[in-house]
Amino acid sequence: MTSGFAPMTFELETERLVLNMWEVSDAASYRRLIGERGVAMPTLDAARSKIISGRAASADNGIATLPIRRRAGGDFIGYCGLITGRSTLEEPEIAYELLRSAHGNGYATEAASAVLAAAIATGRSRLWATVRSWNVASFRVLEKLGFERRHSTWDDGGEIVWNVREL
Repeated sequence: MTSGFAPMTFELETERLVLNMWEVSDAASYRRLIGERGVAMPTLDAARSKIISGRAASADNGIATLPIRRRAGGDFIGYCGLITGRSTLEEPEIAYELLRSAHGNGYATEAASAVLAAAIATGRSRLWATVRSWNVASFRVLEKLGFERRHSTWDDGGEIVWNVREL
């Protein structure tokens, strides 16, 4: 590992959720989640390729997004994890996204709390989260996790609010 940090745990469990590494069989669920964004849905082959390349990157850099499944039933409801995104491997971003049908049940907060603990265990000192200014629900999750708004940047999609959490 080139970052100097311990790899994050790729298997997390909470009271209601299980988060573990993506499998190629998750491609259809991943496609459905992307489709809910209102953007072009990737082909099944493209979704499989993304999962395969993501697993390889995680093995190399020690961070990952993990699919979220409910313990009861094992159904896929989204993902949560650490990414480099707009940040760095030393100070990664926490990212989460749920299917609309799973919104409003506290799942994002529960999953993100487990990922936050996994990030702390890697020895990092800071996490970031970038959120579009309209995403009130994501701000609520971040506030519950102790993130604070730091600054904003703008791109073609509008305002991006940078949130930070000292570990």
